[in-house]
Amino acid sequence: MADMFPLYRGDQVRAMDRRAIEQWGIPAYELMTRAGTAAWALLRAQWPQVRRIGVACGPGNNGGDGYVLARLAREAGCTVHVVCAPGGHPRRDPAREALAAWRGAGGRVESFDGMLPDVDVWVDAIYGIGLSRPPSDAVRSLIERINASRRPVLALDVPSGVDADRGRVPGVVVQSRVTLSFIAAKQGLYTGQARDACGEVRVDRLGLPAIDTGQDPPSAWLVRDTDLSAWLAPRHANAHKGEHGHVLCIGGEVGMGGAVRLCAEAALRTGVGLASVATRREGVAALVAARPEAMTHAVEDATALAPLLERASVVAVGPGLGQGDWGRSLLDASLGAGKSLVLDADALNLLAVRPVPVPGAVLTPPPGEAARLLACDTAQVQADRFGAAHRLAQRYQAVVVLKGAGTVVAAPGRDPVVVGAGNPGMATGGMGDVLSGVIASLLAQGLPAFEASVAGALLHATAGDAAARVDGERGLLPSDLFPHLRRLANPA
Repeated sequence: MADMFPLYRGDQVRAMDRRAIEQWGIPAYELMTRAGTAAWALLRAQWPQVRRIGVACGPGNNGGDGYVLARLAREAGCTVHVVCAPGGHPRRDPAREALAAWRGAGGRVESFDGMLPDVDVWVDAIYGIGLSRPPSDAVRSLIERINASRRPVLALDVPSGVDADRGRVPGVVVQSRVTLSFIAAKQGLYTGQARDACGEVRVDRLGLPAIDTGQDPPSAWLVRDTDLSAWLAPRHANAHKGEHGHVLCIGGEVGMGGAVRLCAEAALRTGVGLASVATRREGVAALVAARPEAMTHAVEDATALAPLLERASVVAVGPGLGQGDWGRSLLDASLGAGKSLVLDADALNLLAVRPVPVPGAVLTPPPGEAARLLACDTAQVQADRFGAAHRLAQRYQAVVVLKGAGTVVAAPGRDPVVVGAGNPGMATGGMGDVLSGVIASLLAQGLPAFEASVAGALLHATAGDAAARVDGERGLLPSDLFPHLRRLANPA
């Protein structure tokens, strides 16, 4: 696998913090000072011209980090307003010590009264990693005022209001420009609703030794565009098409032929040796004209599908399949063919109606389809994307690619992987059809199902980012990814 970045739950990071204090002999206040110092250094580097700084402090150690930053900023000549969140006076000794040092340096603490001072930048030090409920009504008002100021925000550890384990936002949340995560990266900051609140996420180890992932096994892993080359080695000079697999794409009910065409072309652009399409007779001529490289067959029943299944090494079922008798018969034939499978779109909707395990298959649901597969609602899936992906993987004994902001890939017995790429422009019809073709292509080229899913989701998201850089996110089409897929599938 690639050199992935480790992610952790809040309880794991708190254990690292305790180890630093109890085993390595670093006083708690020293760690707090390091956190505040790192945050102040980042603020100066990010916004070098600011002279007026607001710091919103809560009652925990997160607030203590804020007091340290406030003192350092004041000592550097900035005008600093510290606003105490309602009920936010420090409850623990390290934070009390930080508050005393701030006051000893001549600083004042203002109680939030519904109004905020005019500043150039805000520092969010209200809540830390332990929050899993909505903020209190009084704190909600403070957060809303910070957001309404339209000033950039530096969040310390996590934006207040984010569940750092699940990525959900149960209430109001600080909208930060930059989040500085201390000691280790928190898994929830990279997926779901948290992606809207965190801005750019950075991590500072606070001078602690590098994490030994053997001693501290991560709860999840993050992959980024720089990891692609780990899965996409150059081909040898004597390569031939038979070495690179044969993907059969099944779908394209009447009126939906474009979906299966996107899937087949994505497989070809990602490097599969052969791509075939099984579709309705009405769609054959258009698909042959649009993409002659895909071997297109009119298939009206499962009997006609059998010889195509026999020749394929990987089968991608679902793009434009429909949920009628035709689609059901082709899905059932595919499930019984003993081939590597990628199931998407209507194949997943049909599977949800008649749930059966599909060992070793790859499922690629967005949150809505994931909810149908789990017999719950979409809000429950989005409230805990890691948990939903895990339940899907266990229920269907499959690799699951839970799509969305911070796509999560899960499988039985594997740590989940978060895809650190992609953009809102990719939220358009047909993007999932392209993803299915990409994953199927990598499967056919020899990657195991989990690795093909991680690499395919990353390649797809990175191609989407590259396409968005050309003309922007809004109006991005699935077919806009094709030239970038080809380029990125051939890393230098």
